[in-house]
Amino acid sequence: MAKPEITITFCVGCHWHIRSGWMAQELFATFGEDLGAVRLVPGTSGEFAIAVDGETIWERKRDGGFPEARILKQRVRDRVRPGADLGHVDGGTAN
Repeated sequence: MAKPEITITFCVGCHWHIRSGWMAQELFATFGEDLGAVRLVPGTSGEFAIAVDGETIWERKRDGGFPEARILKQRVRDRVRPGADLGHVDGGTAN
């Protein structure tokens, strides 16, 4: 079975590449080998969106800014490892 692929599209002119890279690191640290890829895709015009297998789970204009790491991880978890405990991210304890 193919592993999920995450795409982070960011506005180059807004210099959101650092934020995008940080979010990619956070996702790899949490989901590691459960992910097939995390792609950073340069965009324009204030664009910032995160998709899992082509389904947008966060869009800056629609969702009101940038996601907190906790929210991003929960949304990715719901598609990559539904029901998995994220430890302190979910308000519980780490396994």
